[in-house]
Amino acid sequence: MCRNITELRGLEPPASTEEIEAAARQYVRKVSGLSKVPATVHDAFEAAVRDVTATTTQLLDQLPARRQPPPTVPPLRRPEVRARIAERAARF
Repeated sequence: MCRNITELRGLEPPASTEEIEAAARQYVRKVSGLSKVPATVHDAFEAAVRDVTATTTQLLDQLPARRQPPPTVPPLRRPEVRARIAERAARF
């Protein structure tokens, strides 16, 4: 499995929609082999991301609570990652 996908179960506060979608997007990229999505498959790619996001949300809602938090902090909770995202958004 892709090592960039972090555990979302047991986070405090619980995983946000943004974090779940980011993990789903990374998974779909890995499975499809597409890092840059061509326009010809954009709709199919985005539909897959939506499906994986919905399924992951449903799974996390149905799992029992964890006794301990995951061993790593999800990327979207890391200050340096948030800063990179904000910088990239400011350029566009």
